[in-house]
Amino acid sequence: MEPIKVDFTGNGGNGKGTGKNAYLVPKKAGLKMLISIIGTVIGGAIAYYFMLPPLNFKSTDTYMFLGTVLAIFVALLFVTSSAHIRPEYTPYVKKKSLVPVILAGILVVVVGVGYLTSAVFFRAKTYSNIIDVDDSKSFASDIAEADFSNVPVLDDASAKALANRTLGDLAAIGKVSQFEISNAFTQINYKNNPVKLTTLAYGDVFKWLKNTKSGLPGYVVVNMVSQKAELVTLPEGEYIRYATTEHFGKYLMRHVRFSYPTYIFDTPRFEIDESGRPFWLCTVLDKTIGLFGGTDVKGVVIVDAITGEMKEYTVDEVKTSTELQWIDGIYSDALLVEQFNYYGQYKNGFINSILGQEGVKVATEGTNYIAKDDDVYAYTGVTSAGNDQAIVGFVLMNMRTKEANFYEVSGAKETSAMVSAQGEVQNYKYQATFPILLNISGEPTYFMSLKDSDSLVRRYAMVNVQNYQVVAIGEKIAECTKQYVDTLKQNNIKIDVDIDEIENATNNNGEADEPETELLTKSGVIDDIRTAVINGNSVYYISLAEDNTYFAIKASDEEGVVILNVGDTVTVSYEKAEGGIVDADSISK
Repeated sequence: MEPIKVDFTGNGGNGKGTGKNAYLVPKKAGLKMLISIIGTVIGGAIAYYFMLPPLNFKSTDTYMFLGTVLAIFVALLFVTSSAHIRPEYTPYVKKKSLVPVILAGILVVVVGVGYLTSAVFFRAKTYSNIIDVDDSKSFASDIAEADFSNVPVLDDASAKALANRTLGDLAAIGKVSQFEISNAFTQINYKNNPVKLTTLAYGDVFKWLKNTKSGLPGYVVVNMVSQKAELVTLPEGEYIRYATTEHFGKYLMRHVRFSYPTYIFDTPRFEIDESGRPFWLCTVLDKTIGLFGGTDVKGVVIVDAITGEMKEYTVDEVKTSTELQWIDGIYSDALLVEQFNYYGQYKNGFINSILGQEGVKVATEGTNYIAKDDDVYAYTGVTSAGNDQAIVGFVLMNMRTKEANFYEVSGAKETSAMVSAQGEVQNYKYQATFPILLNISGEPTYFMSLKDSDSLVRRYAMVNVQNYQVVAIGEKIAECTKQYVDTLKQNNIKIDVDIDEIENATNNNGEADEPETELLTKSGVIDDIRTAVINGNSVYYISLAEDNTYFAIKASDEEGVVILNVGDTVTVSYEKAEGGIVDADSISK
């Protein structure tokens, strides 16, 4: 028998085991083990606070969290045992880490088995049934002719460009330069108008420290038809205290997670009810196929953005409750497209999706939104597996109820139409928004906006779906439509469109390209100058003596404003407007 290995160095440690299994045990090993365990509990709590995983074995985030906790224990044991200084203690660490390693192995096995039981290869038919798609719809009869008084013309980038212009309105409540616009936009129907919503966000960490005690003073509504943006400030004493742009206890998902530790949540969605009160919709997801597959919605937790109060509802309650009719979406467009692709690819089996591909179809690479029957529908084109340059139809999917309708329409893909439209104005280098499909007198037509480098809409484009060489461009929708009708006639396609009616409709909706208004002028002595940096632009706010109005102008638009001083006499040109802050056309001595 080999002798027991004993440490005679005087630096601590006792021998354990014999022969090849002999290893040194650090001095006070029990205390160090206790410290490692306590440290793991603390480290695990910190990891949970920031990772916010659902304690749900259907979520891979749970396994990542558990793996992190096990790694923390092994790392702490390695450090407390001084194995990083004295390598001879490494066998001890390995011995004591055996249980965590086995647990980690079990987690890996569970994840592996979970992926196998969820694999499309074995469950293709189940995946294809995750969404019901009605493919009997007719485009001409089911899709109403375009109502140009309600056609959205903005995407998120354009909406943000307009929203940034509202930040100057914060001067009225003494909050200029404290906030910026969040990048996350939600599209809803609000009072029968398609609008995009977003919250404010803190300008930086110091501005967060200064303002987080009260919260965010409001949100921005951008009308997608009129292209008008409005900063909505909440009633006095009320602030958005829970948001995705907050931190620590006010961070929305942390606030929700601590009340619903086992729920799997989708990305929160910001909406307002008919009174304009802000809420967060935290969609609750479930895995319906195997352990990790078949993501679907089973409910929603609605969070009052002001008070933080939470209420949970099932999918059926959202669909049927009259009190919840203001909700426009609990299904994300990404989830709906994923489910449609399961249906389109696997309804004839997994093998058919690879070999033969009979009846296989998938969504194109973009989505947009269409208002229909006071609901918001996610729209995407659909292409066959063998022809990725053309669509075979398109699908509309209700973001509140998951109702899905497929319309058979052959023609060019959206991206091809976008390239065609951009080619008509290539000298301006405008970029096309992702198109929506309109019914123009029975003719399937792509409609899109053309944006400049600042994401502002400068032109409108119509492209015929069946012949994407038929392109019309106009500064106004009515002008674009007239050119489109004329171009179709040149291609022996006659449609009946009342241009005067369209012009009246678009003029009434407050379209951005309104007739020019007469400029007013005012002269006086400057008694106050304030500045703010908004979206990278230096904005000057100038008030004149005996006038309560601040005239706002960018330094990039009027360089001379940077050398103005209090006491200078200036002349301001501006359009008639109400409010404490008015955009100036020019300010000069």
